[in-house]
Amino acid sequence: MLEIFANPFILRALVAVVLMAMISGTIGSFTVFRGYSFLIAGIAHAAMAGAAFAIFLDYYGILPNMHPLFGALIFGLIMTFTVGYFSQKGSHETIDIAIGISFAMAMSMAILFISMIREYAVQAWGLIMGDLLLLTMFDLILLVIITSITVFLVILFYREMLLIAFDIESAYALGLRVSFYNYLILILSTFSVVVMLKGVGAILVYVLLVIPAAAANNIAKTASSVMIFALIFALISGVLGLILSLLLDVAPSALAGIIATLIYLVSLVIKRD
Repeated sequence: MLEIFANPFILRALVAVVLMAMISGTIGSFTVFRGYSFLIAGIAHAAMAGAAFAIFLDYYGILPNMHPLFGALIFGLIMTFTVGYFSQKGSHETIDIAIGISFAMAMSMAILFISMIREYAVQAWGLIMGDLLLLTMFDLILLVIITSITVFLVILFYREMLLIAFDIESAYALGLRVSFYNYLILILSTFSVVVMLKGVGAILVYVLLVIPAAAANNIAKTASSVMIFALIFALISGVLGLILSLLLDVAPSALAGIIATLIYLVSLVIKRD
């Protein structure tokens, strides 16, 4: 067993799981507090469209060597700022409509660009499915950087972001820079989604970023304990999913997603009791 974990691919996957758990525990918790859970799925699919667009530009020589994650980040931020505007100006119904329309547009664009890049479509499909065992050192370094920035900013602005998440009217009354902190949560969420794409894919990034925090929110009593439980649940899901994938020879991200969902279902039972 020790020889297995000496494998560099598995070691990178384990480090990535720990980093993703930290993201889930911090910014993932704030997306749940702020009511942006559905937005994460929208950002993931917008990022998928952006990645496919970047591959399209490279394929046709319009912007050679453009990295797919750069396109993913651009499209993700466009959706983020669009929804961020409505989250401060419109009602919850307006926000949901904005997210839904953006989600549908992103998916349509992703399918369109994938259909136009032919044999290079496998790169896009790789981001849709994701695979923890295929992470490169570049992917890991990027994940370390974004995780470090995210954790640092959440700790630095913890009280302000918490007030924005739970009582935005009081935040306005106290003279806080509501727009700044609201967009900070959204931007950190976008960067987190993009760096997690390669590891878990556009479909499961929602599961590992939001569901551990949602499960923690069902059983924890304070915001800080939600973040701790979310980190633990995400870590359990990722590590157990990775171990089982080595035994069963299946995708680790899929197993991690199933385990995270089971943890959430258990949290619902505990919440009822």
